[in-house]
Amino acid sequence: MSTEDRIKATAKNLEGKTEEAVGNLTGDSTKETEGKAKQVEASGMHLVEDIKDQAKSVLDAVKNTIDKA
Repeated sequence: MSTEDRIKATAKNLEGKTEEAVGNLTGDSTKETEGKAKQVEASGMHLVEDIKDQAKSVLDAVKNTIDKA
């Protein structure tokens, strides 16, 4: 997992939450929707990193099994 990618996803999520809140406070539904979209994008980014972590764990387990054989 890339810490840098996780940080980018978290920043995108915070940006989206802020944009959504501003849109909500000002009554700007477009800004609110854009903020929600950024949060969804950030969730996807986190999901990709989770999948990478799981794939690495599986590959490491396979490698360890092969090395022991």
